[in-house]
Amino acid sequence: MTLRRAFLLRSMPIRLAAGLVLLFALVSLLGLWASYLYTRSSFEQTLRADLTQDMAGFRAAPSAAALAALVEAEARSTDPERVVLSYFAPNGRHYGNALVARDADGYRIISYLPGNPEIEGRFLALTTSLQGGQLTVARSLAHIDALRDAFLNILGISLLPTVLVALSGGWVLARRGARHVAVISGTLDHLTSGNREARVGDVTGWSDDLARIAAKVDQMARAQEDAVESLRQVSSDIAHDLKTPIQRAAVHLDDLSQSPDLTKEAREMLGRAQAELDRIVAIFHALLQLSQIESGSPRGRFAPVDLSELCQTLCDVYDPATAENGQMLICALPDVPVRPVMGDRTLLGQVLANLIENAMHHTPQGTTITVALSEAETHIDLSVTDNGPGIPEAERDLVLRRLYRLDRSRGTPGNGLGLSLVAGIAQVHDAALTLEDAGPGLRVRLRFPA
Repeated sequence: MTLRRAFLLRSMPIRLAAGLVLLFALVSLLGLWASYLYTRSSFEQTLRADLTQDMAGFRAAPSAAALAALVEAEARSTDPERVVLSYFAPNGRHYGNALVARDADGYRIISYLPGNPEIEGRFLALTTSLQGGQLTVARSLAHIDALRDAFLNILGISLLPTVLVALSGGWVLARRGARHVAVISGTLDHLTSGNREARVGDVTGWSDDLARIAAKVDQMARAQEDAVESLRQVSSDIAHDLKTPIQRAAVHLDDLSQSPDLTKEAREMLGRAQAELDRIVAIFHALLQLSQIESGSPRGRFAPVDLSELCQTLCDVYDPATAENGQMLICALPDVPVRPVMGDRTLLGQVLANLIENAMHHTPQGTTITVALSEAETHIDLSVTDNGPGIPEAERDLVLRRLYRLDRSRGTPGNGLGLSLVAGIAQVHDAALTLEDAGPGLRVRLRFPA
């Protein structure tokens, strides 16, 4: 579930939604910031105009006494936290609703309330000499400060729903796209495992881009199926065309071997010809079998297979041959039988037979060959290991190709199709085939999904 969520978070709809949200947030932030600066500037201009108008009203007073009386009258009806009036008369007496003082930290506004607490907040002030005294009029900037908070609230209120809606929409689209991608991925998995009839199918309601990809996958699958069918037909035609000549050649050679007039040299040449013909027949049948396996046709015969019993049977069959060859065959099975795997018992038996015979033919006397079986929660491992010369890492992929043989193996029996056949059977059983260094020797491992 965590991997699926991580996949959705990295999907294109989520990224597009996040990008659009980021772009919208940036545009909104710039727009609101410009509006805030313009509005604050307008408020400050209005405030300065009000201060200028207030100061003009006090300038109309004809004398210091009249100015003091006017300031005192205005101060009684004015909140000092909103408008501050302070007038020092020529005789040093103070009139107003608050006292503007200055110290090392700057100007402070001290109220006339008991205890003389300072008035908090920012103020815009005008000070002038008037009627022999000093008059100060200050207006609070609280509404401008509140304007900033209001714009921040507007920004949050406008962005939050947009972010939620955009990301929710992106999440929904990502989940739908993930389902469609899973369908395409599953179809490709079926095709690569040999099911040539797999198709994406109905794409109603899909986005145009995924629908086009699905159509291309189905088109490729149909072309691949046609090509495989054509190849199968060609193989079948070749089989029918060559079957009779090969049988006739074998009969002619057998008839010739019954002739009493053959010299010793002729009989040796005849034996070599019969051996080569047998080798041709073996290669021919192996290639046909490999083509049938790669077509996926054995899947119709799949049934539960007990690998523990199969391994024990093959070890019992090959134990005398390995002993005669000067080698040791060990069957390392768990005490409790592993879970059955779905497959074709005959083909899986052929896998084991091919791997054991490969180890016998390509390792010297004294080699130990181990057939092992183990089980984990997610897979079942079947391996054949020897402590012989092994296979160089650079050639491990090459030996899985048809008819490829190592240089040192060209003098040993075989046709280069054993491991190719193992690879084909592993593929049709959805088993992962790996060739590993056994240090020394080679370990061939097949990992079946549990």
